Amino acid sequence: MSEYAILIVHYNCWDYLRRCLNSLREQTVRDFSLYVLDNGSDEPVPDDIRQWPDLHLIESEKNLGFAAGCNLLLREARDSTWSLLLNPDAAADPSWFENMVRAGEQFPENTFFCSRLLSDDRLSLDGDGDCYHFSGLAWRQGHGRAVPDSKGYQEVFSACGAAAMYRTSTVLEAGGFDEDFFMYMEDVDLGFRLRLQGESCLLAPDAVVTHAGGVSSGGQRSRFATYHGHRNLVWCYIKNMPASLLILSLPLHLLMTIIVVIRLGFRGQLATALAAKRDALKLIPSMWRKRREIQAGRKVSLFGLLSVMQFMPWMSRYTGGRKNRLDSSRNSPII
Repeated sequence: MSEYAILIVHYNCWDYLRRCLNSLREQTVRDFSLYVLDNGSDEPVPDDIRQWPDLHLIESEKNLGFAAGCNLLLREARDSTWSLLLNPDAAADPSWFENMVRAGEQFPENTFFCSRLLSDDRLSLDGDGDCYHFSGLAWRQGHGRAVPDSKGYQEVFSACGAAAMYRTSTVLEAGGFDEDFFMYMEDVDLGFRLRLQGESCLLAPDAVVTHAGGVSSGGQRSRFATYHGHRNLVWCYIKNMPASLLILSLPLHLLMTIIVVIRLGFRGQLATALAAKRDALKLIPSMWRKRREIQAGRKVSLFGLLSVMQFMPWMSRYTGGRKNRLDSSRNSPII
């Protein structure tokens, strides 16, 4: 068992998975174990994937969802110090793994790290980690902008699960990803919980992957993505926002919800948005029970938490190398 395990949850995108696996074959450093979960794909596992060298393949008869799929792989890799999540529709640059390892060695006090995501054509940024707004809105930092020149490590709120590295024991002790989420926002929720426990996240900008995005879910603007994203946004907010901040931010959260639902209505997805909010409310009692345990274990101060949140949703406020401004970022909602 290697100190590092790369975990890929796959569903219905064999060609993208081949591209992903080929990119791992080209890594400058290959000291990792490789796990792939086929999450109930419609087509059987192709022979070439089944015979891929040094690949631990796990097959599920049904689609467990991204959150549960990640948890299954994390348990499989529990003896690894670090677990690196990589989406099947992501292709890693040759130095990606080497640079993620270097980040972990250079900043051992950090327990999770995110990669720089480029659009599939590499012409723009797909995201430099995830941002979280005081109202409960979340987005990928810099989505759609020119790729920044900054090379310094940058603290971000949480790691996008498309290409991230977590200390395995820390994630398992935190309960892993919330499987009620199925997919979307589960990475922000995990990041929030880790933040509450006093952990922090760094972007390693030289650890680069290209990311198609939404391949398994019909696209990032599909009804499936809209429903799960906007349902899970409510749950993430309810579970994790400390009580005093919850009281202060609730009016803004409700206003944001109204604005977003109207915006989605103009996009032809009003019924989907309303269904997402309706179903989110149905499970509030369950989320509130989870909240009690999460908040009871909070270690971070309110000031420490607020210092990594955003307050102007369309303006960047995160830093490069902890001090240097990254001035070429625009924000775009991740849902």
